[in-house]
Parts: sequence; C-alpha cells; structure tokens
Amino acid sequence: MAGKTSKKSAKVAKKATAKRVQRIRELGDSKTASKIRFSATLFRPAAATKAESWTFLTLPKDASAKLPSRGQTTVEGTLNSSRFQATLEPDGKGGHWLKVDRKMREAAGAEAGDVVTLELAPVTEEPEPSVPADLRKALAAASTKAREVWSDITPVARRDWIQWITSPKRPETRVRRIESACDMLAKGKRRPCCFDRSGMYSKRLSCPVAEP
Repeated sequence: MAGKTSKKSAKVAKKATAKRVQRIRELGDSKTASKIRFSATLFRPAAATKAESWTFLTLPKDASAKLPSRGQTTVEGTLNSSRFQATLEPDGKGGHWLKVDRKMREAAGAEAGDVVTLELAPVTEEPEPSVPADLRKALAAASTKAREVWSDITPVARRDWIQWITSPKRPETRVRRIESACDMLAKGKRRPCCFDRSGMYSKRLSCPVAEP
C-alpha cells in the first residue's frame, strides 16, 4: 500500500513540475526580464464612436522584440507613471499594440494625439483569461474529459483556445470552433490545432487603423 502511495505522489509531483516548465517556456524568464522603456503616440481608432472613446498605441519594433512572445502578452508597468496591467495584442507583423481605454487614459492624464511614456515588463504569471459566455456554456455541457483537460491546461493555453474561437468574423465560424474545441479537448488535445497566435502567417490579425 505504501509503495502505491509513493508512486502516486511521485506521479503528481512530476506532473506539477512539467506544468511549471511549460509556464516558463510560454512566458519566458519574466522574473529576470528587464523593464522595457519607450514613448508612443496615442491614437483614436477610425472605427470608434465618441461613446467608446478608447485609444491605442503601437509598440516600437525594438520594444516589441524584447517580449517573450509574438502573440498576446500580459504586461505590467506604468503609463505616464500611472500603474497598469494589460494584455498586448499581436499586430500580425511580429509586433504588438496596446488598447488604452478611457479609465486608463484618464489615469495617465493623456488624450488622443499625446505622446506618452511607458515602462513595462511581462508578468511573472499570466492571469486567468475571461471565458466568453457561449464557450463557458458549451464546456459545462461537454464531456467530463473535455472539462478535465480544460482545467488542467495553463492560463496561456486557455487564452489560446479563446483567441482561436473569438477571432473569426462570421458568427457561424465561431459556433463551429466552439464545437471543435470541445471535441478536441475531449480527445486530450491541449492546444488548438495549427493555431497561429501571432497572426504573422494567417494574416488574420492586425493593429487598428488610426483616425485621420
């Protein structure tokens, strides 16, 4: 009995170690990452309404190159000395852009057209992504195996599934991807098949177009 318990404990420890290694590979060595400092102009997107009033900025190429991933990357730091945490989005060209909502912009005392100063670094551990209601409902109705795999994968892997599901423009494509995701998870797949998180090859991701 003691031998079985020991083997089970060793298996659990090995699994936990593997997950930690996977997180390190996904995030890069963010604990030792130096601060990335740069200045950028705040733009208002051409498609935004006055009610939305959000802005965005693009990272300089040299700043983006210092990040551990060409895909979505959560960072923390300051915008005009105002602290924030946010997820940088891929621009489809190997770079990144940052959405600056009204609250974040006002805290930094900035307006569209201003040049702002940023200091940031990748977070030590990626936060849990927000799961869309339709995916959450599908997972609740999915097989036990699908739910177990979803719970066992890392936050970065869950974010990849969510980005893969929410990126299509057609509602019917989104519905099909949710069904496919539940099926793949039930088969033990921990990542969406052939998913290009950077958008560099699929050409499906891009930075917003700035208002003239």
